[in-house]
Amino acid sequence: MPETIDLLLKELKLPTFSRHYQSHQAQAIDKGYGHIRYLSGLCEQEVADRYQKRVQKWTREAGLPPGKSFANLILPELSASVQQQVIGLKDQTDWVHDAGNVLLLGPSGVGKSHIAAAIAGQLIEQSVRVKWFSAVALVQSLQQAKRDLDLMIAMTRLDKYQVLVVDDIGYVKKTDAETQVLFEFIAHRYESGSLIITSNQPFSQWDQIFPDTMMTVAAIDRIIHHATIIEIEGESYRKKQSLKK
Repeated sequence: MPETIDLLLKELKLPTFSRHYQSHQAQAIDKGYGHIRYLSGLCEQEVADRYQKRVQKWTREAGLPPGKSFANLILPELSASVQQQVIGLKDQTDWVHDAGNVLLLGPSGVGKSHIAAAIAGQLIEQSVRVKWFSAVALVQSLQQAKRDLDLMIAMTRLDKYQVLVVDDIGYVKKTDAETQVLFEFIAHRYESGSLIITSNQPFSQWDQIFPDTMMTVAAIDRIIHHATIIEIEGESYRKKQSLKK
């Protein structure tokens, strides 16, 4: 009989049931649990195991920078208003389901990438699929796809990720080819998927990213619509940590 049950559970793709049904059965007999409680316990363990495996898989594929999570984000280093915005995003996913964006603006070293990675990691734990890109790597990949006449296919392939993190958008080279694919990417994601973008440059300097004024305005308009904008000021976080050491 156990062999038959194992085969049936394998066919039904219930590996946790297969591993634990006998121990749950022994516990149910020992404590006098009925069939409903016995089955409920197995279902709960199956769901929990699937969740953990999904989080592990999605974390690997997300490619988040290591060591950047809420566990080691020193919130008191940030202003009260920024803390409030970051905490507000920590356990919220409504903005993702509404295809909203998050923009982190500020000088180098103030923790923009750390906050972006922490939010992304938290989203994965809330069953949101995420992918991290440096802006340069993303644009280079899209450029290659465009040369191969596969740009739309490449952008559509990224649609499986509800949130895409684009880190350091200001470092994109200012060539027409790069800015064009970046704009096409932003237009493609508009109101269909979410972006978390970090930038060392305020919007007033984004004409250095997009050389054409109309393109700059159109890109910013699409990004800030349904967006949470977090402006971080202050001294470099890395510099302060170095001085403490």
